[in-house]
Amino acid sequence: MILELMPYRACYPIFKLVYSAAANASHNRGLKEADLFISKAEVNEGVIVKRLKPRARGRSYPIKRPTCHITI
Repeated sequence: MILELMPYRACYPIFKLVYSAAANASHNRGLKEADLFISKAEVNEGVIVKRLKPRARGRSYPIKRPTCHITI
């Protein structure tokens, strides 16, 4: 699959998600993995994880780490 060869950080979780969806379809519904295709892939914004990073002179700056929800 082309996702294995791409250098982006998000490729590996998406790769795992696609294979998990294929395994679920073959196990739960008895479909062949060769006959499956992706008809719709949707990425929605998730919650933003907020942390505080300590800085000089007793100050702190917020660190915002965005997340997303992926649906296949």
